[in-house]
Amino acid sequence: MTHQDLTGKKALVTGGASGIGLATVTMLAERGAQVAINHLEGDPAGAEQVARLTKAGLNVISAPGNVAEPGTAEAMVEKTIAKMGGLDYLVNNAGISGTKDPIPPSNLDEITEELWQALLTTNLISVFRISKAAAGALKASGGAIVNTASTSGVGLQGSSTPYAATKSGVVSVTRSLARGLAPDVRVNAVAPGQVATPWTADWPQERKQMALDKSLIKRHVQPEDVAELITFLLTGAAMITGQTIVIDGGMTLS
Repeated sequence: MTHQDLTGKKALVTGGASGIGLATVTMLAERGAQVAINHLEGDPAGAEQVARLTKAGLNVISAPGNVAEPGTAEAMVEKTIAKMGGLDYLVNNAGISGTKDPIPPSNLDEITEELWQALLTTNLISVFRISKAAAGALKASGGAIVNTASTSGVGLQGSSTPYAATKSGVVSVTRSLARGLAPDVRVNAVAPGQVATPWTADWPQERKQMALDKSLIKRHVQPEDVAELITFLLTGAAMITGQTIVIDGGMTLS
C-alpha cells in the first residue's frame, strides 16, 4: 500500500510527546507533513521528542502550552498556526485519567469535585477550546480534526465515572463540531480500548490480561494502530464526518 504524500501539509497534535500522540506525530511527519508537538510547558519529553525526530530528518516543532488553561491554550494554537503558516490537521489527543487506579462507580466518596474539574477541563472542554481556536485556519485549508475519545465513552466504564463522562462528551462534541464546521472541515473521533502506552505501562498484569482475553484479535492495541486510524480519518475518509470509530481489537464485542 502506497502512503499518501503529505508534503506541504501542517498538523498540530495535542499531547504529542508520548503514546498515541507521539505515534501520530511520527506517522504524519514520516509522510512529509510539518507537525507541531503540543506538550506541557517545561515537560522535558516534549523537547526530547522534537530533538529526536528532527535528528531523524522529520519536520517537527515544539508547541508548548496547557490545553486545560483558557487563554494559554488559544495562544498556543495561534502561535503554532502563525509559525507554520496555516493548519490542515488537528488532533485533540491530550487527556488525563486523574487517578492511578480505577475508581468503581459505587465508590462515590473518591469521586471528588477536584477530579471532575480536572477531567472536564482537560479531556472535554479542551477539545472544543482548541478546535474553536483552530477553526479559521482549518476552514481556510479545508482541513480535518480527529479527537481521541475512548471505549469508556461508548458504553464501557473506564477509570472512573468522570473519565467515562468526559469521553462520552468527546463523542457528543465531535458530532456537534462536525455539524458546526461543515462543509469545510470534517470532524471525527477514535475510541481506543486498552492501548500499550506509558499511561498503561504500570498497570497490574491482571488488568492487562483481562483486556487481552476479551480481544478477538488477541493482542494489545499499539499506539501505531491508533495513529494509523487517525491518519486515515485526517487525510482520507472524504465522506466520513461526525463519527466515532472504536479501535479495540473487538474487545467490546465479547
